[in-house]
Amino acid sequence: MIIDSAEVIVTSPDRNFVTLKLTTDDGLTGLGDATLNGRELAVVAYLKDHVVPLLLGRDAHRIEDTWQFLYRSAYWRRGPVTMAAIAAVDTALWDLKGKAAGMPVYQLLGGASRTGLLAYGHASGRDLPELFDSIRAHQAQGYKAIRVQTGVPGLKSIYGIASNATYEAMDGVRYDHEPAQRGSLPAEEDWDTRSYLRHVPTVFEAVRGEFGPELPLLHDAHHRLTPVQAAQLGKALEPYDLFWLEDVTPAENQEALRLVRRHTTTPLAIGEIFNTVWDYQQIIREQLIDYVRSAVTHTGGISHLKKVLDYAAQYQIKSGMHGPTDISPVGMAAALHLGLSVHNFGIQEYMRHGARTDQVFQQSFTWQDGLLHPGDRPGLGVELDLDEAGKYPYVQAYLPFNRLADGTVHDW
Repeated sequence: MIIDSAEVIVTSPDRNFVTLKLTTDDGLTGLGDATLNGRELAVVAYLKDHVVPLLLGRDAHRIEDTWQFLYRSAYWRRGPVTMAAIAAVDTALWDLKGKAAGMPVYQLLGGASRTGLLAYGHASGRDLPELFDSIRAHQAQGYKAIRVQTGVPGLKSIYGIASNATYEAMDGVRYDHEPAQRGSLPAEEDWDTRSYLRHVPTVFEAVRGEFGPELPLLHDAHHRLTPVQAAQLGKALEPYDLFWLEDVTPAENQEALRLVRRHTTTPLAIGEIFNTVWDYQQIIREQLIDYVRSAVTHTGGISHLKKVLDYAAQYQIKSGMHGPTDISPVGMAAALHLGLSVHNFGIQEYMRHGARTDQVFQQSFTWQDGLLHPGDRPGLGVELDLDEAGKYPYVQAYLPFNRLADGTVHDW
């Protein structure tokens, strides 16, 4: 099974996606997701100019050898662009192998460890009534676990609040459930940590009062806190029994999580912007986190993220794979196959793509009673409609950024 051609496809049905399509000499095709939100064209160039020429003529069955070749032969290792490109190749090769075997990828990974994958959705609101409406709407869609993001008094627009003005596209239409905006410059948002720390515990008190103790609740601090502030927030939220508190502080400083861990028992989810097992080495070994947040798309593909999760399993740390709409349906399917197979699955982030995206990427995974399943089609179970994809060319888009009241650029 020799790789005969490799094509990099950029399409923007509801947002920008980068897809690698490999075709073998016996006519099989495999897809990989290489989307890097806000930096998509950097990965396109890396794939087209550096990776694709190395793939032609290679044996598509040699997944591990190809991964090691692409990682080690470049000399310049790691980083989101490199690892997203490698992830696309790796995922496409797993798709090809599944199709060649006539089996879904999860069967090649050892078979199912469960019947379905618990998923959480994103509820948000500028105030409590709007937030409560959003939680109820997600429950009506079948979600059994809910991430709660809220507006903060005095701040005009912050991450995770779908109804905020900065979450609208240039034409006034919301840009596919996420804060990326189409336009030539990123949107500027405001931030005040003290206001946030005062407000968030009162929100969770109200949510628990309204929805009871059984509903699993999650929250994303989005790297905005210092270690001391993160510890304060984790401690303040302990009475509300969170499923997890995500990205409380920039995790590049991994020693900082020791301080957070000493002061709160609130479970921690870290790693959305990590790319390799080496990013996780210390915080897994020292048991400073409870959930691995990486996406297949940004962490070297199925092969490498499985190694991260196998390492984490030694310390009773579970998966919590990144799965918003800046992960394409191809990347989402890869996460579902991996999550179904590993023993230490925790929960899967799941945001529904827009109707145009679902036309471009035709999917086999199912959503029923709060559980996801990748389906049993051979490979990943996703097919790309090239005619539909061609209707939606790339559109420049950026994630927003933060400034404090005095004008200082802050973590976003």
